[in-house]
Amino acid sequence: QVQLVESGGGLVQPGGSLRLSCAPSGSIFSINAMGWYRQAPGKERELVAAITSGGSTNYADSVKGRFTISRDNAKNTVYLQMNSLKPEDTAVYYCNAEGFTYYSGSYYRGPAFNSWGQGTQVTVSS
Repeated sequence: QVQLVESGGGLVQPGGSLRLSCAPSGSIFSINAMGWYRQAPGKERELVAAITSGGSTNYADSVKGRFTISRDNAKNTVYLQMNSLKPEDTAVYYCNAEGFTYYSGSYYRGPAFNSWGQGTQVTVSS
């Protein structure tokens, strides 16, 4: 089982910056894509940014030019640098990762996984 632990959320004034981090743990053979999603009150969860193992990125139009997703493949850790934050960025941010685990007790590729973090609150307010 793969678990994701997020950190870095908090309260920030409009125009400010925050950096989110997400580190996985477990029997991980490989991680293909990692991403950040967010869910504001009364709204559906939406993709914010995603990055593949090769470094290809994808952003929601609403965050292009302000947010940057990056990844440390050696640590399987993904980051989301958020600049020029706006009140409408207020939401719970969730990390997601998909890939493969090891077969128990072996070095062979095992079952696929798709895991979510517990979420971290980001509040942009003056």
